[in-house]
Parts: sequence; C-alpha cells; structure tokens
Amino acid sequence: MPFLFDYNPILVPLLFCMKNQTRKIIRRDFLKTSALMIAGATTGANAIVAASQSTSQKPAIIAPPLLDLNSLARFVDPLPIPNVIRPSGKRPSPENASQEVSYYRLSMQEMKSKVHRDIPLTRTWGFAGSSPGPTLETDSGKGVLVEWLNELPKQHLFPIDHTVHGADADKPDVRVAIHLHGAKVPPASDGYPEDWRVPGNSALYYYPNQQDAAALWYHDHALGITRLNVYAGLFGMFMIRDAFERALNLPDGKHEIPLMLYDRSFDRNGQFFYPVSGDPQSPWVSEVFGDGALVNGKLFPFLEVEPRKYRFRLLNASNARFFHLALSNGMEFQQIGTDLGLLPLPVPMRALLIAPGERADLVVDFSGHRGEEIVLTSDSLAIMQFRVGRAAVTDTSSLPPSLRPVSRISEDSSVKNRILTLGEKDQMTGLAQMMLLNNAHWDMPITEDPKLDSVEIWSLLNFTDDSHPIHLHGVRLQILDRRSFEPELYYHGGKIQYIGPVQPPAPNEAGWKDTVQAHPGMVTRIITKFDGYPGRYVWHCHILEHEDNEMMRPYEVVSAQ
Repeated sequence: MPFLFDYNPILVPLLFCMKNQTRKIIRRDFLKTSALMIAGATTGANAIVAASQSTSQKPAIIAPPLLDLNSLARFVDPLPIPNVIRPSGKRPSPENASQEVSYYRLSMQEMKSKVHRDIPLTRTWGFAGSSPGPTLETDSGKGVLVEWLNELPKQHLFPIDHTVHGADADKPDVRVAIHLHGAKVPPASDGYPEDWRVPGNSALYYYPNQQDAAALWYHDHALGITRLNVYAGLFGMFMIRDAFERALNLPDGKHEIPLMLYDRSFDRNGQFFYPVSGDPQSPWVSEVFGDGALVNGKLFPFLEVEPRKYRFRLLNASNARFFHLALSNGMEFQQIGTDLGLLPLPVPMRALLIAPGERADLVVDFSGHRGEEIVLTSDSLAIMQFRVGRAAVTDTSSLPPSLRPVSRISEDSSVKNRILTLGEKDQMTGLAQMMLLNNAHWDMPITEDPKLDSVEIWSLLNFTDDSHPIHLHGVRLQILDRRSFEPELYYHGGKIQYIGPVQPPAPNEAGWKDTVQAHPGMVTRIITKFDGYPGRYVWHCHILEHEDNEMMRPYEVVSAQ
C-alpha cells in the first residue's frame, strides 16, 4: 500500500527530508535486489548499504573507499559566482532574417575543478571552461541563438547501464542534448532527448524569450544518460529580465546572487562517485544522494555579505535530493518568486522545501545581523555560510508589499481533464524495476495530444512511495490542489475515491510553475494553457534516475483545426 497522508506545508517537508535519509530502507527495488546506495549525508560519509533481502542473493558490487566529507574543514572557500557570458556576435533571426539577434557559442568540455581547498582537482564536465556553466542573461522578447558544441571526450566519467532504454550498447557513450528548462521554445530547439549530439558535433537552438522575467536553467537531456551527464556537471543558469521587474527596485547587481545547489559523493582521490547496483546485469539505481552539497561548484563555501537585503536565485540541480532549507539562526526570509517568475506577494518563510528542477527567488535581509555567521542548512546537512559584515551600509533596494499579478486560469476554460498515473513496474524477471507515467513506456504511441492554445487540467495520481517533481516542457502551469485518494479502488475499478480534504497550493506555490511536486498517495491537479508552438515535447519526473528509466513520455501539441 502506498504511503498516504494529507498534504501539510509543515509536515510534508519533514517527511520528505526523512525520506531522503531513509529511502535506502524503504525502496522496494532495493529489497528485491542486492544494491549499493550512498546514504543521505546525515547518516555519515562512506555509509554504503547493501540491501540483501533478495531471494536471488545477487552479489553486491564493492564500492571504492569514499571520502569522508565530515573530515573536511568547513567554510574555507569563498562562494564562486558564475560568470555572465557575453555573446560571440550577431546572427540573422530565425523569425525575421532582416533582424539580428545575439549569438552565443558554448562548448562542453571536460575540466578539472577545485571543489574544496583540501580535495585534489576533480574531473568534471561543464561549459565554456566552467562547471557549472556560465550564466546567460537576456531581456524578455529578445531572442537569442545558442550553439551547443560537444567537445567532450568519447569515454564517459561514469559506467553506462546499457539495459536502460535509450542507452543501448550500440549508441555512443557520450551524447548530449541541451534543454533550456522553463523556456517557451519551438520544438526543434527544446533539446528533445533523442536529438543528441556526439563529440565533435553541435546543435544551434533559437530561444525567442517571449515570456516574463524568470530564472531558467540549461542542462543535458540525452535519452538514457541524463542522470550521468548532469551528475558530471552539465548545467547552468539562464536569466530573463524585463522592465516590470526592474521597476520593483529589488536587490540587484552584486546583491543578486545565483545559488545552484546539488549533492555529490567523492572517492578518496577526490573524484565524483556515482553508485551502481549489486546486479551486474542492471547497474541502474532508483535514486542517488550525495554525502555533501555543492553550491556553484564548491563544498561548504562561505559568502561575505553586507548587513542589507540580498536576492538569491536558488536552483535545485540535484539528481534526486529534495532540500529542506533553513538558516541556522532561525531567521525569516521572503520568497518572492517561483520557477517562472514573481509571486503576487512576498511569502515570509523560515523553511523551504525545494525539489530537483525547481527554482525559488528569495530575499534575505541581513540588516539586523551584523557580525553574525549564519549557516544555510538542509536539516543536519550544512550547505554554506553567510558572514555578515559589521559596518553599516546604505540599502536603496526595496521589497514591495505586492509583486507581479498572477492571473489564475479558470477551471471552466479547460477542455480536457486527463487522469495520469505515476507508478512503478517490475519487469518480467521480477528483479529489475522501472518507473512509468500512465503505465506507458517512452516509445509507446503518444496519448497526450493537447490542441494549440487549449487549456487542460492534468490530474496526477501518485501510486508510489516517492514525491515526484513532474516537469512539463514548453508551457507554464498553475497548481490547483492536492487531495489524498484510495489507490486500491482505482486499481480495481478505475474510480478515484478521495479520502482527505482538498489542499490548495501553499502560498509560495501560487505563481507560475514548470515543475510540480506530486506527493505520494495524492491526486495533484495542475492546469495549463498550451499556448506556445505545435510539435513534440516531453513531460517527466525530474528525479533524473526516474526520468532515465522510463518515467518520461513524449506529448504532442497539435495545431487547432
């Protein structure tokens, strides 16, 4: 029976952080196969669990000795701030050849990164000499061309599981397909998972940027190996600005800082460690959690801040970890934006649950904390330190009481309510497991075919023990509500019987989203207008191990007749 509870904005973060730490015990696939998994950081570095309750007693793979991150000095490296990359020139616009747009050329390369003062150089992958990659910035309505050039080596950093669909042995190990997460783009520039490029080749994508100011991010999306490519470092941020946001006088310049959070484990030589299962025929593991969190490429960094307001553009770039963020002194902060732009009002918070793929726009006011050292934590996991200066400063920025109006999409405007299931399925052997959307595989016929400019409600029924961050490409969405339901009745009769009250979205979810947390044992309803472009896109779970093992489906936006 799936894990059931009513959604509660305080209870849910606690439950899912507990799941991050204990999932190695409760995951059914690890009870069926002898498996290796990196434990959550709170259980200690080097904690590797071989779940040995399999009837077949598959031998566990011996992991290399891992680096004990608890032995490292904390907060000895300054937080790196990604460079804002400049365009390489101008090119004719694909929409109007008489106009020119900025052209960027970003090459993907292997490099060696210094992730901590006391760790040897780590082999990583990144863009334009940086891992994570540099930040791209543009204005709303100003299209850009980006050429993504694959200059990576032909051998991957991590083992390839050729049993995963899309990662077949006859395909090159190193393939990339860059997706701009949150962008409204033509399908040819979306980074479709099968539109991959091998080393020595490139893809030229056009981003019209006809959308509100928001923090997007780019990352690899190659079919079957996304989890490995992102773990290696293939991601970065993409900022869209607009006049409305500038007029609010929010903290900007050096007081607006991107924070890309992601967890990793390391071997004793300081290299990224990605675990594989105890079944040599199927190395895939269902989720990967690292022993420590990096921020913008550093372990345990510190940031010197002035006693004033700062704006932090937060991204969870982890493969699977949900961060439950708070400040060590218990201070309040304000969330002012979600994935795709500003909220209607600032939301005061003391803790934030953020899933893989989600972004949060935060304002933190350090003015009353001169001389303090404040740690950003995720439960007992220390992430970074803020060192607040003692000297008084003048702060001319604002935090207005209202931000950007968000017009709600009327449920009455919906032309279709799709019932879509999130589930797990054992393969015929009874040992290997995959994750499925609507009980369908990637290469089955398309079943989601919304018409261009139509509004639909998607009801996501979660039958699993996991919270799944579900991401739709090419559109922005709003969360309608969540509600507990009885899975057994749906299994046997296809009927949804609710067993709990309707739970509206939390105040910090009341803006435009592209990724939604679909909690276990609940129906999560979202509404969206497919007002971008006709063509083929995808929707998927943003736990990358799930995405790579069938929890991703294509959908087709069809031209209205």
